[in-house]
Amino acid sequence: MTANEFEIRRQTIANGLAERKLDALLVSYSPNLRYLSGFTGSNGNLLILPGRAILFTDPRYQIQVHQETTCEVKIAKGPLVTDVLAAIARLRVKRIGYEPARMTCDSFEALKAKLPMKASLTPVPGWVEELRMVKSADEVERIRRSVETNSQAFEQVCAKVRIGMKEQDLAAELEYRMRRLGAEKPSFETLVGGGSRSALPHAQPTAAPLQSGQVVVVDMGAIQDGYCSDMTRMLFLGQPGNKVKRTYRAVLEAQLAAVDAVRPGASTVAVDRAARDVLKGYGLDEAFIHSTGHGLGLEIHEPPRIGKREKRRLEAGMAITIEPGVYLEDLFGIRIEDTVIVTPNGCEVLTRTSKELRLIS
Repeated sequence: MTANEFEIRRQTIANGLAERKLDALLVSYSPNLRYLSGFTGSNGNLLILPGRAILFTDPRYQIQVHQETTCEVKIAKGPLVTDVLAAIARLRVKRIGYEPARMTCDSFEALKAKLPMKASLTPVPGWVEELRMVKSADEVERIRRSVETNSQAFEQVCAKVRIGMKEQDLAAELEYRMRRLGAEKPSFETLVGGGSRSALPHAQPTAAPLQSGQVVVVDMGAIQDGYCSDMTRMLFLGQPGNKVKRTYRAVLEAQLAAVDAVRPGASTVAVDRAARDVLKGYGLDEAFIHSTGHGLGLEIHEPPRIGKREKRRLEAGMAITIEPGVYLEDLFGIRIEDTVIVTPNGCEVLTRTSKELRLIS
């Protein structure tokens, strides 16, 4: 990411202050802070004003912050809020926007209690997250690299999966391979579930050994260059029976139908409906118990949500997942998931890993 891209993002915020009747926006949520400044430290506040942006952090990041951002930097000797309040008073800032869903109660109360006379706090929910939904070309390339790393890790580990391997060992091997291939860390704790545990949408891996005749769900993602990927693929140990084959076919058709519905201007509810309509034709719609997908980028779950009550329209540059699933209690579950970019003419599926049910002998 170029310094200029971060400066353009901050200018977009600065240009929108007057419309929201604000003099400044205070950003404290780490992904939003990184999006606007490039700073990757764990402790920071960013005060954006017309023509000026001040980043507050602590002495641990004194070297790092100057390497990562072009913002004006203030290294605080104590709590950041003390220096933020001093800047607000010095610059005579009156109306300060803040992130209500992202700021802790303690931070809010500490800020509010010592605001200068006539200064006030105004909640501004989701402003930066709205900007983050549409990715730049650089962000798309980072997501693409993350997807490729994730897929390579999956392929390398699949060659080693054997009956008797523990779910935990499979998950650990996947995460190890991601890192060896260049990932900073997983996007989330890798999910692995065999047999009836595959019917748990968030199957945490256990010490249970994989057994012959089991469906195995693998949901994994990598963070590379700060950006997330997400993929779910299914394994089968042995030869699947007709019920597994039919259910897998239904989920695959639903996933492909939802992908085909992704294009600029399409509503998120329409994409979700495309998957549900296919599953309804198989009599499996009630076994699909979550949304069809979600946005991703600096975080593994970002707007927009691809669900049956969502009304947002897709835009070119959005990065989303498409992941319908069917969950049959005490039997098995099947989910197929890709990372997808909305393009000007439709969409591009970044996940190139085969969607066929992977048979393990």
